[in-house]
Amino acid sequence: MQTEIRQTLVIPAHNEEALLPRLLDTVDVARARYSFGASAIDVIVADNASTDRTAEIAAARGCRVVPVVKRAIAAARNGGAAGAQSAILAFVDADTQIHPETFNGIERTLADNRIVGGATGVTLERWSLALVATYLAIIPLVLVTGMDAGVVFCRRSDFIEIGGYNERLLVAEDVAFLWALKRLGRSRRQRLTRLRSMKAVASTRKFDRHGDWHYFRDFARMAFGRIRNPKSTDEFIQRYWYNDRP
Repeated sequence: MQTEIRQTLVIPAHNEEALLPRLLDTVDVARARYSFGASAIDVIVADNASTDRTAEIAAARGCRVVPVVKRAIAAARNGGAAGAQSAILAFVDADTQIHPETFNGIERTLADNRIVGGATGVTLERWSLALVATYLAIIPLVLVTGMDAGVVFCRRSDFIEIGGYNERLLVAEDVAFLWALKRLGRSRRQRLTRLRSMKAVASTRKFDRHGDWHYFRDFARMAFGRIRNPKSTDEFIQRYWYNDRP
């Protein structure tokens, strides 16, 4: 008898051959601990126009590979989700590591009809004074909005109802998605939640590459630069989020 696929994990990936195996190692552990069995978790790698071995590695590890040509993180998330057949969808970036109880936590959480979806939250793979300052600067927004990062999850029916991720956005598509999910939940008296005991581990590679204080420096520079040249924001987005790897 074929096992029912209960959850699908979508991993958008562009040239992630270096860090994708690390994520998949943690996914394997979480699948092995899933109460409905590892085969009830479908893992889709949305290969976003990679030119390295990302797709080859994903396929060798037993993932389903969905090619997505449009170079946009939102398009990759949507392209992966389009191939899913499970009732529950989850999304995680390829440079992340997930908690061993992630899938069990999502299952229990979405069994509660008062919850529309949510995220696990994140911790960082290393810390410094600058990283603590950056983390603390973001925490108030998380507390006020109830939205978080890490592994984002919802019911597939709700994903379809809100139209998935906004492909017009090159960045902050995850924030817009959770806002839309939150609005949908509010209309039904449901809420977003955070699985704070199952935080994912976020990569610090941006800090490794640009410096631990770069959020404060570069994003302030971007804001002031926009006053002189509105197109500078688009240039920064392309350089920082899309052109940082071959």
